[in-house]
Amino acid sequence: MDLERLKSRAAEIAERETARLLERTPGSKALYERAVRSLPSGVVSNFQAGDPYPVYLQHGRGSSVWDVDDHEYKDFHGGFGVNVVGHAHPKIVEAIKRAADDAIHFAVTTPTTVALAEAICERFGAEQIRLVNSGTEATMDAIRVARAATGRDKIVKMEGSYHGHHDSVLFSVVPEADTLGMRYDVDQEGKAWYTTRPTSKGVPEALWPTTLIVPFNDAAALEQAFADNPGEIAAVILEPVMMNIGIVVPKPGYLQALRDLCDRNGAVLIFDEVKCGGTIAYGGAAERFGVRPHLAAWAKAIGGGSAIGAFGGDAAIMEVVTKGAAQQGTFNGNPLSSAVGLAALTQVLTRDAYDLLGKLGTLLAEGCQRAIDETGIPAHTVDLGAKGCVSYRKEPLTNYRDFLETLPDLYWASYPYMVNRGIFMTPGDEEQWTISVQHSEQDVQRYVEAFADFCNELTS
Repeated sequence: MDLERLKSRAAEIAERETARLLERTPGSKALYERAVRSLPSGVVSNFQAGDPYPVYLQHGRGSSVWDVDDHEYKDFHGGFGVNVVGHAHPKIVEAIKRAADDAIHFAVTTPTTVALAEAICERFGAEQIRLVNSGTEATMDAIRVARAATGRDKIVKMEGSYHGHHDSVLFSVVPEADTLGMRYDVDQEGKAWYTTRPTSKGVPEALWPTTLIVPFNDAAALEQAFADNPGEIAAVILEPVMMNIGIVVPKPGYLQALRDLCDRNGAVLIFDEVKCGGTIAYGGAAERFGVRPHLAAWAKAIGGGSAIGAFGGDAAIMEVVTKGAAQQGTFNGNPLSSAVGLAALTQVLTRDAYDLLGKLGTLLAEGCQRAIDETGIPAHTVDLGAKGCVSYRKEPLTNYRDFLETLPDLYWASYPYMVNRGIFMTPGDEEQWTISVQHSEQDVQRYVEAFADFCNELTS
């Protein structure tokens, strides 16, 4: 296939569909012009920004959301993977109302908080956990606990991965193709690992040498990092399924190799299951791949739409929070979030729910793959329960450097095309779709048909 012609066609579609999207969303434009006066970029998180403005939503129900211009979309964005319960699920609404009647904040642990902690421990195989308010807090606290437990400073993260926006993990984060390979204070000759400048301003230079980078799916690189930094590495943190460059699944034996290396070297293995937990299996990646870390971090889907996170694992490591390792928060385990999370985990996201999510996910991935195969575009699909994606590279990805070979031009044509046809998608080629328990086969078919039309237009 002529890639230059394909990219040229994608640019034509992107220009046409973007113009149409802007014509359809005058309400979003007006709200942006109001919001930008009080919010940088008119949004509350950099990930929500749009060019020239984002689509603003006003309400959701079931598998649908409505924007401020009252256009309905089938929601495959899922609040960046949070809304596996869908919108306004009756059991979630009931839990919110009941919590509101009782009180939504004490800054004191409640029976509901304890019940949620028990549910998380049971589901994910943890001995003890602490509740927080976001994925960023969860990974931040897990790293601090690992450092406290080991008495070491250095951590290892995977190349291109994202673990929130705290200082220790803002190194080698997508997108940073222009800085990939930059080394700081390290002789790179013969090394499988490296350090690099942070991808955000404001990270103290003193932290730069404390975060080591290795490629995902490369246990030998981690082994070398341990050998070159004996007795200095506190923790290895990774998404067991890398989910900020599309979806990259671990090679057979890779996760167990990391666990073995950490055990041999006295380091803590941390699974960042902020995206995996509650989406790819009842017990997350630890259950799906049969490898348990020393600690894990969870958020997003476990809260049923509420602002919540958690981290935990081995009690022998978690006990440091009672022996001088700071771990606190006024809103940790608040009654509202705890009630919603408990309802989500025990009443909605049951084991039977994952049978439905798996069925719908396979229908969506297989439908998109058929369109790819029939048109011959360089892409592939990944099917992983409630999560899945189309990546615009013919061969599956194994690490971040593979992601750099994708064709983002095709994604940026698909985004306005799909939104204009009533499919609300994540705004970035590094993201995935999320399916909820309130989606139907008809919703999936609508996505597949729109995507097939896009593939046909792209190659016409």
